[in-house]
Order: sequence, then structure tokens, then C-alpha cells
Amino acid sequence: MGRGPGPVRRSPTTGHHRSLLRGIPMTSSAREVPSSTEGSDADTRFLEDFRSMSAFGATPSGGVDRQAATEPDIAQRRWLAELLEEKGMRVVYDRIGNQFGLVERVPGAPYVVVGSHMDSQPTAGRFDGAYGVLAAAHAVDRAARSDEAEGASPEYNLAVVNWFNEEGSRFAPSMMGSAVYTGKLPLETALAVRDRAGVSVGEALAPTGFLGETDGPEAAFCAEIHIEQGRVLERSGTTIGLVEACWAARKYRVVVNGEQAHSGATVMEDRRDALLGASLLVVAARELADRFPGVLHTAVGSMDVYPNSPVVVASKVELLLDLRADDEEVLAEADRILREQVIRVEETAKVSVDLHLSHAWGIDPYQPEGVSLARSGAERLGLSHQRIRTVAGHDSVNMKGHVPTVMLFVPSVEGISHNEGEYTEDGDMLAGLAMLTEVVRRLGAGELPSTGVYDPAAQG
Repeated sequence: MGRGPGPVRRSPTTGHHRSLLRGIPMTSSAREVPSSTEGSDADTRFLEDFRSMSAFGATPSGGVDRQAATEPDIAQRRWLAELLEEKGMRVVYDRIGNQFGLVERVPGAPYVVVGSHMDSQPTAGRFDGAYGVLAAAHAVDRAARSDEAEGASPEYNLAVVNWFNEEGSRFAPSMMGSAVYTGKLPLETALAVRDRAGVSVGEALAPTGFLGETDGPEAAFCAEIHIEQGRVLERSGTTIGLVEACWAARKYRVVVNGEQAHSGATVMEDRRDALLGASLLVVAARELADRFPGVLHTAVGSMDVYPNSPVVVASKVELLLDLRADDEEVLAEADRILREQVIRVEETAKVSVDLHLSHAWGIDPYQPEGVSLARSGAERLGLSHQRIRTVAGHDSVNMKGHVPTVMLFVPSVEGISHNEGEYTEDGDMLAGLAMLTEVVRRLGAGELPSTGVYDPAAQG
């Protein structure tokens, strides 16, 4: 469904975007902002809260740096706790530091868990994850108040969640909090993970007060809204993306082993340069993507060189390599070719390469019933919508294998993400908030069958 004629979206490099960075209020160019009983005051409060939240870890170029359990992340978590408590929610933490704001309406019932993450990459945009948490806080509050005002009889409780360490920029792997919550990653393993400075997750969280003593609230459903981080919605002029599946992914931890030597005195044929081997792998990864245009994405996003001296041939390089594909057969073939490339790199650079698969997931669809529920909600609100796949990983990817899960997208201007220039229009954020509120109300009312053991009909 198209939006029809309207103002053209502005690039994040225009003065329109830069005015926000200077703190000047903006007007939205989005063409669909559904009316609601909440009125403009509630929407204004949401936008004000978003700007307040964006101040934590703010960078000079308009982005944020809120890596997991750093001071800016700790500060914004405390700010969120105050916000949730002001809305009447009870704030609790589980054993891995996931942050929950609980609204108990049905004693003994499980929860509709709604949210995303507020940690970030080192130089990141303000919208990734954080928009989804704040939208969840406002959507849960709106849904609960609306149900109460209408005398509705909900079947499930509501919970806002701020998942711990989704980005994985400080502690690997990514999506750590939701992985522990769903049992995909052992708690002890996660707490023992160390950052580059040697600080463990457990050590980083211990003084914050964010380590709880329980496993968190029981979930019946999950919902997450997120910026798309791509250009599909923007190009089609669509407001809401109904996520039906994720791309498959394989993430590798790679160690290239060479031999330390003098960078000047050692003759070239005697060198076993680990950095040369790593560089060849970076090029090989890009060439691999070029063999499968449009359906395979590859990247090397992190590299540590030892001893990292200007006059020493590197003895070891550790890097993280990422493969993602829209087809599991393509991903399997890419893995096979990658391993062949590793052998050639070993021969060319006279190094040894350890290739370890550290994290992977397949193209598992989101529950079709959840996509249909979201589509019905978008139609009721008059929001244009389309089905879409997510290329990026999200906490909902973990959750959809645990409980029925609804994932929603709003447009990203120019598809820019993991970048300080990341931007989503105010109007699109507000439309997404209205959409999420609709989904939360429907899930809370029991419109989607639960796969859990809880049976509302059996509760007296």
C-alpha cells in the first residue's frame, strides 16, 4: 500500500536533520500519523522523552556511545527505571541484567513482553533499539490505561523490556540478554564473557544493581518495534514493515597465526605475516558476497592485531567475520567456499587459520498468525504496510523460538544505521508507536493463540 503524494523524505545530511542535532524542534514530513484518543499531548511527551533519552552517551556528531554496562548505559537504564516507575510499573531485573517494567493486571498470568535494547555500538545512531524500548514503555502504558478506561478484561499481563547487550560491541555474542532469557546461552557462560580490557559481564554488572535474582517474568508473547536499518520501506513509501522472517546468518571468530619478526630486517620470503593473511581474508569475504549479489552479505567488522607495533610483523590477528543470506542453501555454499578460501590464504601467506563458528541462526519465520494480527491492526489504523524480512539480527529472533512474536519496522532514512547519521522521521516514530500500542492491546486481550502452558480459561 502506498502513502500517496506528500513531502519527500529528507536526508539525514540536510539542514532539517541537523536542526534536530542542535536541539531545534522539528516538524515531521511523514504522511501517516493515525489519530488516537491519546491526542497530541501524549505524542509530544513521547518525542520529548526520545530527545531526553538521546542525551545519554551523546556524541558530538549527533549519535550515541552507550556500550553495554558502560557509564552512559548505566545512566540511561536508571533514567528508564524512573520513567517506568512514573508510569506505575514495577521495575525488576533478571540474572543477566535484562530490565523489565511490569504491569500486573491478571494475577498469575504470564506477560506480553514488549521492547528492544538501549545499548549501542561505539559510534551509533540514536534510534537503533532505543526507539523500540521507549515505544514499548509508552505503548504498554497507553494499552493498560485504555483497557482500564474501557473496562476491558485482559487475559495477560504486560511487561516492557530493555534487553542487555543486544549489540555485542563490548561483550560477544550479540543478543546476549535475550539468549540467556530463552535458554539459548547458559547464564554462567554469559557472565564469564570478558571485554577487551579483561572485564567480565558479571564484574561489569555487579556494582550497578542491575543483576537480579530471578529469571525474569514468564512470557506468553513478545513484540518488538525497530527501525528497519535498510531502504525497503523508504523506497516503497510504506509506513509499517510486518516482519515475516529473518535472513540466515553465520558468525565466525577467526584467528590467523603467523610468526613475529622484524618488519625491516626480515627478508620477504621468510615472513609469516598474520596481518597479510587477515587482509586476504577480508578481501575474500567481499569477493564471496560478489559471487551471490543481492542474496549474501559479508563483513569483517572487528580486527585485533598482535603485537600491533609499527616495526613488527604481526604474529597473530583475531577477527570477526559475518555471513548473512536470504537463502539457507546460499549460506551453506558460502560457508563451503569460505573454507576453501581459508586454505588458499594459509598457503599464500604461510600462516595457519583457525575458523570457529561462534553464532548462527536459520531463516525461521515469525509466526504467521502474528503477522496477520499485525496486518489487521495496521488496516484498522489506516497505516500502509508490507511484509518484509529482517537482515539484521534482533532480540525478537531469539524470542520467536520461545513464544509467539510480532516484529514491526518503521522506515530508516536512506537505510543508514550503525552510524551517527541514522535517522527516522518523527511522524514515522509516532505511527509506529500507535501500531505497537494496537498490537500490545490485541496480544494482551488474547487475540493470538499462546503456545505456552498457561490457559486463561482454567484460571477460575
